[in-house]
Amino acid sequence: MRTSIAIPDSCLNDESTNLDKSRKIAIIARACAIFGIDVIYIYEDGGTEDDESLLLTILRYMDTPQFLRRRLFPKMNELKYAGVLHPLKIPSHRIEEGSDVKKGSIRDGIIIKSRGRLYADFGLDMPLPYKGRLGPGKRITARFATGQPEYRYNEVAKHDISSYWGYAVKKRGPLSRMLESWNDAIIFTSRKGRPITPEHIRNYQSMTTPLLLVYGSTDRGIHEILGRNLNKIAGARTLNFFPGQATETVRLEEAVMGTLAILNLP
Repeated sequence: MRTSIAIPDSCLNDESTNLDKSRKIAIIARACAIFGIDVIYIYEDGGTEDDESLLLTILRYMDTPQFLRRRLFPKMNELKYAGVLHPLKIPSHRIEEGSDVKKGSIRDGIIIKSRGRLYADFGLDMPLPYKGRLGPGKRITARFATGQPEYRYNEVAKHDISSYWGYAVKKRGPLSRMLESWNDAIIFTSRKGRPITPEHIRNYQSMTTPLLLVYGSTDRGIHEILGRNLNKIAGARTLNFFPGQATETVRLEEAVMGTLAILNLP
């Protein structure tokens, strides 16, 4: 089951410092990596421009293999506290040395331009010629047909890789507009929803179509954000993953980790 999540750009409003905000984003990224999330959608909910930039930058930075980060992320204020971000340690981040690259090896790379020609930098001894459609600065994933000395490769989609190859991060507009184009299953997470049951879990685990988990903001739940539109969205359920919660609220990073853990129960 391919699962994505949608979180609001206002999700950092309850943190006062960029250090605490960075830590919160890191927990969300780790939860998404642990449970193999496909896409993290960020929808508009009145968040500040600075918080949105911090959220997008750190999520993308953490998904990027370490050897590509210097090329893709120049020195910037959003990464001031990069030292507190725990690494994801997903398969795409565990790369072989150049001499170990062989037929079937998969690596991420970045397109660069040199002397009027395009190359793919895979962190090997030298960049390799690139003949695809992407331009400089774009990331690619490739499966190698041969190792040294030729290093022939073919681009490959993440969904065609058997192991988890990280999440994508996509910015969207208001939640109601975003959901208009989502044609698959949706779960709204809310304490006002029906308590989740083992039957719900079995049904979602058996799905072959993508699933979207939608989370509310710090100040407003899904019912307040969507209003009357909530009941107009086809294929959606509103579920409570924490029935009988003893705390007044469940923080977003707690909700993401908890709901994904519950959906993955055997």
